[in-house]
Amino acid sequence: MQTNLHRNTVSKVYRQLEAHGIVQAVAGSGVYVRGQIPINLKNTADQASVAESAPGQGHAQEVGRCINTLLRSGLTLQEALHQLTTEINWRISCGAQVLVSTPQEDLGAARLMARELMTLPVPVTVVSLECLGQRLATLAQDGKKATVVTSRYFLKSAEEVTRVHQMRCLALDLNSFAHELNVVAQLRTDSCVGLVSISSGILRAAELILQAQRGQELLVMTAVVDTDNPHTGRKQLLSLCRASSTVLCDQPSHPVVEATIRQYRSQMLRVPTLHCVGHYLRPETVEVLSKEMSLSCHAA
Repeated sequence: MQTNLHRNTVSKVYRQLEAHGIVQAVAGSGVYVRGQIPINLKNTADQASVAESAPGQGHAQEVGRCINTLLRSGLTLQEALHQLTTEINWRISCGAQVLVSTPQEDLGAARLMARELMTLPVPVTVVSLECLGQRLATLAQDGKKATVVTSRYFLKSAEEVTRVHQMRCLALDLNSFAHELNVVAQLRTDSCVGLVSISSGILRAAELILQAQRGQELLVMTAVVDTDNPHTGRKQLLSLCRASSTVLCDQPSHPVVEATIRQYRSQMLRVPTLHCVGHYLRPETVEVLSKEMSLSCHAA
């Protein structure tokens, strides 16, 4: 009531926090941050965890709660069955293909996401948000469905478009970049760090994060790489490589940065240390998405 959120939404958040090991629910008491459970309740919590670990028991209880919620809303069992079957069939039909969408001005972010979703056994296509409505309308005319995925930054805009065409929309979780942040944290004061990506939006966000982490201690330079035309922006990239002691780049831009350093090595006072970011998405994101879409994916 305080947050004006539906209780199902709040319950889902608690379940996700518990799944990530951040909190633990204690029957008859409440939900506690891990490590802060009152001593007199720890045994109860442990027993509850053991009980919930029985194969299938947790899922059966969750299904039961879902059905009870539908019945309390006034549906009959047959109507509840119809609602559940319709929803499941719709989700499965939307799993026929994936459209990765971001605004046209930052389509590089969509390409990064799509690159890591290629292990899914369905077509994965990049579509700008500006063209998404037209693309979904064409699919609907052909009787086809799709799941649109994007980052949480653009989720609201994507949902507005997909809702019109009765398609599914999901947000992908980005990597925490803990390793890269640790690299930056260890740089000496007054160092110059270069950030290179195919996404201008990622560069803006990364620059803000680095400024928040190190303030004015570091000089931050950025360069956007166009993988379709690597010579575009080469002058800016070269200036970055010459000035930086450390360069962080994503995987698509890595060959371009590496080639630039190799070609102009003799003109550099020092060769920068190059760090390539392993994943743009959280490592488990593809697996989670495949389950959401009732798919199986191959290991990357």
